Amino acid sequence: MASEPQESEDEAQLDYRFDLANERTFLAWMRTSLGLLAGGVAVHTLVQPFKTAGFRRALAVSCLVLAVIVAVGAYGHWRRVGTAMRRGETLPRTVMVPILSAGIAIISVLAGVAVLFK
Repeated sequence: MASEPQESEDEAQLDYRFDLANERTFLAWMRTSLGLLAGGVAVHTLVQPFKTAGFRRALAVSCLVLAVIVAVGAYGHWRRVGTAMRRGETLPRTVMVPILSAGIAIISVLAGVAVLFK
């Protein structure tokens, strides 16, 4: 008679709905990152140069850097939330929301200035 392996505390089974919700949140962050990546490439490739040298590049690079930050942060948050759920701990907070908000605000200001001084 074979006994079933014991689950460690770190591998406890979750209600699949919580695990899938965590995954959907991760995928939403990844879509945001991909949108920023596409925006950065589009600005660099399609937008005509501005009168101020380097402005288009600064706008494109800002989008690309924020895309990397969001992608890496999303993975870290997904892992931390999954671990906390399996251990029955309170869910960790994320700094991704303020980072994304500030990043998009900065990019928006850069875009606004670029349009005003074109």
